[in-house]
Amino acid sequence: MTYLPAGSPAPSFTLHDQNDKPVSLADFSGKKVLVYFYPKAMTPGCKVQACGLRDSRAELEQKNVVVLGISPDPVARLKKFEEKDALNFTLLSDEDHAVADAFGVWGLKKFMGKEYDGIHRISFLIDESGTVTKVFDKFKTKDHHQVVMDYLNE
Repeated sequence: MTYLPAGSPAPSFTLHDQNDKPVSLADFSGKKVLVYFYPKAMTPGCKVQACGLRDSRAELEQKNVVVLGISPDPVARLKKFEEKDALNFTLLSDEDHAVADAFGVWGLKKFMGKEYDGIHRISFLIDESGTVTKVFDKFKTKDHHQVVMDYLNE
């Protein structure tokens, strides 16, 4: 699995959000976008990661950053995730993992002795012109938001 490196143009995409409305990366032209991929809504690690970003929203907005969370979950599950954890950012459904493939984050995973294909937990900071400026690939779910903020505050 080789994911998109910093300096690459971000792949354009349109996916449905938790309200079943189409959302495109192009909708956020002129803003920085944190596209974060996570394996499955409402699982413990994904909840911790999402809640950290939820609680950092004001700081992210001060840095002109919009958050888009992408998983292979169906729209209905994303809506439950948003409501259950009072999430305040956009969740996108990539059921056929086409966007995950475009970013290079879909691939072989191992868990408890089993191998399967799935989304790797990697985030991409995309600048106002659509270029990937930073790839976050080494973090703990509970620290993800802080790793992003530390980078933005450098």
